[in-house]
Amino acid sequence: MSAYHVVIIGGGATGAALAHDLTLRGVRVTVVERGEVTSGTTGRHHGLLHSGARYAVKDPESARECIQENTILRRIAPGSFELNDGLFVALTDEDLAYYDDFMEGCAATGIPTRTLSREEALRLEPNLNPDLKLAVQVPDGTMDAMRLPLRFLATAKHNGARVLPYHQVTELVFQGRAVAGVRGRDHARNRDFTLTADLVVNAAGPWAEHIARLAGVDVPVVPSPGVLVAVYGRWTHMVINRLHRAGDGDIVVPQRTLSVIGTSSWVVDDPDHLDVPEEHIRLMYEKGAEMIPALAQAPMRAAWAAARPLVGSRQAESGRELSRTFKVFDHADEGVEGFVTIVGGKATTARAMAEVTADLVVRKLGLDAPCRTREVVLLPHTAYYA
Repeated sequence: MSAYHVVIIGGGATGAALAHDLTLRGVRVTVVERGEVTSGTTGRHHGLLHSGARYAVKDPESARECIQENTILRRIAPGSFELNDGLFVALTDEDLAYYDDFMEGCAATGIPTRTLSREEALRLEPNLNPDLKLAVQVPDGTMDAMRLPLRFLATAKHNGARVLPYHQVTELVFQGRAVAGVRGRDHARNRDFTLTADLVVNAAGPWAEHIARLAGVDVPVVPSPGVLVAVYGRWTHMVINRLHRAGDGDIVVPQRTLSVIGTSSWVVDDPDHLDVPEEHIRLMYEKGAEMIPALAQAPMRAAWAAARPLVGSRQAESGRELSRTFKVFDHADEGVEGFVTIVGGKATTARAMAEVTADLVVRKLGLDAPCRTREVVLLPHTAYYA
């Protein structure tokens, strides 16, 4: 194990994957999370293992990232996914007009597709709108939102990482203009804590801007919430997407005995205060029922909002115009050494985000340690609690 110590702020998917990556490279790691691990955005998404097809036309970089990671995750996290595939369904002539661009985008980004006739689609999914015109099958899947990050954390702990939930960072420790650790409050024990570090990584998701301000630097994060609605009943076997540009209520993700309809999109200043507007809930029902009519009468199990940590202009109106790719910031470029931020991306791409971040971290520490996370099979999520 290297003598170097890295503190990761954020116990979501990205922080978990980064802890796993760095421990495999021999770095000593401590993860601090202000609540329970995965309790932020990570634990609130709809549980989609992305094929990338949703982004193939407008956001090809994100599409490539998703399909590449989809393939890697199937290999390193066996048993964590329901590999049930997905369907993009065309219901209107306008949807059909999008078909050619969609197929070209998928081909260009390496996403496998299979076009199904109306009859073929209805044989696979009898609860679809019988008026659909065609469907395109893609390698989507479903997952428990929390189990994959727990597998990253379990494997990191096995390799020596410390994971400290309920540790909220309130201050960065400086030596001159270099970040040398963190201070904050241990809410579990009701006491202050200080951790020294050779490098600190800000992996706080939609809260990354707040953490960056502690260092006097700027990170252009746009917290973009979306409402999701879980209803009783598993109305399809496959993930169902609307064949059109990304919009409200254009996906239904089957989760065990529930179906999750998503999602809306707007932007906020504070990701700690997210509304769940009644009109957004109604819109999810309305749009979901256009694809699967039975959803209109399905009893609601729960509705919630999660804030996407998007990278881009704070002038964005809804968040849909921003890419779902990720970016790593080395704040040495702004005169603050020892401090790195990773933001953006998706749950599906957390491992890739961690690889790029860890590559930067080990270079800054002067280590020659290649990434190994593409091949190392993760421990089961239950090992996190062992």
